Amino acid sequence: MILIVDDDRAIRTSLALLLRHGGHEVMAVGGPAEAVAVVREQTPQLILMDMNFGRQTDGADGLTLLRQIRLFRPQTPVILMTAWGSIGLAVAGMQAGAFDFLTKPWNNAVLLQRVETALQLSADALRSDAGTDDAGEASDGFDRSLIVGRSPAIVEMLDVVRRIAPTNAPVLIMGENGTGKELVAETIHRNSRRAARPLVKVNLGGVSQSLFESEMFGHRKGAFTDAVADRAGRFELAEGGTIFLDEIGELDPACQVKLLRVLQDQTYEPLGDSRPRKADVRVVSATNADLQQMIREHTFREDLFYRINLITVRLPALRERREDIPLLAAYFLERQCRQYGLPQVELRADAGRFLMSLPYPGNIRELKNLVERTLLVCRKDELSADDFRAQYVPAEPVADSSAPAVPTGMTLDEIERQAILQALERSGRNLSQAAAALGISRGALYRRLDKYGISYTDEG
Repeated sequence: MILIVDDDRAIRTSLALLLRHGGHEVMAVGGPAEAVAVVREQTPQLILMDMNFGRQTDGADGLTLLRQIRLFRPQTPVILMTAWGSIGLAVAGMQAGAFDFLTKPWNNAVLLQRVETALQLSADALRSDAGTDDAGEASDGFDRSLIVGRSPAIVEMLDVVRRIAPTNAPVLIMGENGTGKELVAETIHRNSRRAARPLVKVNLGGVSQSLFESEMFGHRKGAFTDAVADRAGRFELAEGGTIFLDEIGELDPACQVKLLRVLQDQTYEPLGDSRPRKADVRVVSATNADLQQMIREHTFREDLFYRINLITVRLPALRERREDIPLLAAYFLERQCRQYGLPQVELRADAGRFLMSLPYPGNIRELKNLVERTLLVCRKDELSADDFRAQYVPAEPVADSSAPAVPTGMTLDEIERQAILQALERSGRNLSQAAAALGISRGALYRRLDKYGISYTDEG
């Protein structure tokens, strides 16, 4: 049974009709007191509730009711409903334990999809808590071929992926650089009901503010000076499938608002076209940034954060799963031997122990590069610890004696502008190389170029 709590009779009636038409049993009540009475005696599968009751508009009654529901029925998912202008109330509700939020007026298809997602995830959690989970049977068809490892941290992460992959729930993948976030996104897509449709990958760190709408939503011929033909955006290309938003922490604040609107309403408009298009996509995001800290610094929107991380998948750093290192090294050796047409090479036990002792600030990517470099240089039937030791280069900063001293009498902005100009000059105005030399993403470099009024034409 789905419980609706709203003091507006028309809203209760329309929601009840919509949900019953979708095959759900529904109960509707008009206020917090009636809702508490229901959850004391019954166990709803899901609760849809407003945040404001009567003339009250600050959400206090709604938050109180939410806390009471969490007290009596902690496993029951709650979806909040609030006006777009009161989205701060929804964020406060998410912090208090709500499952999701919708804005009024709602889109019927979006609401039904969110309801189905909440019910499915809730059912999975209840089966697990009751000890009746069919993990063994489900795992028979679970494709985990992209993820190498048997450590407890990896097994736990894959169990989360197995549970949430068949749903439409938005997922946020968090982990350091080089931990394999893109492979986890591919695993989610492969095991989803959308696997036959496209997986479209977007590195948001490389999309400038000026190109964001065209890149993500597409444009029509004549929409702007250089729009000589229609162009499909990433959301259109991902229709029916999954869109992977990598480096979402790099997204410009102005673009965050535009992305939030699409995720909230599941519609978008290509530039030069006033007809809204439906965005039937599953959203998987990834970042190595501390989004909570960015929220505190007002560089990442809190409402967007709650929209993208209904489910969070955390990837362990390689140093947190050292028992997987010999397995990963052997896997890379086998693949690289095939890639370069070499006879199969064995990994000696002492080599595995040496590899397990390294710090790996670059995580799996660093291990892969070390294995490949050692294979190509040594050309042996088996690789020892000494072979890897000879090729290992610690990832430590090396002082550049040719670098100019930090200038005095300049502001931080002036120093940064000068550093950018020097990096552009040394790279031959190749933006990717300049960004790498500065230790920032290409998207971050674009924003600084715009900030300091530096003209650029990418040479590579």
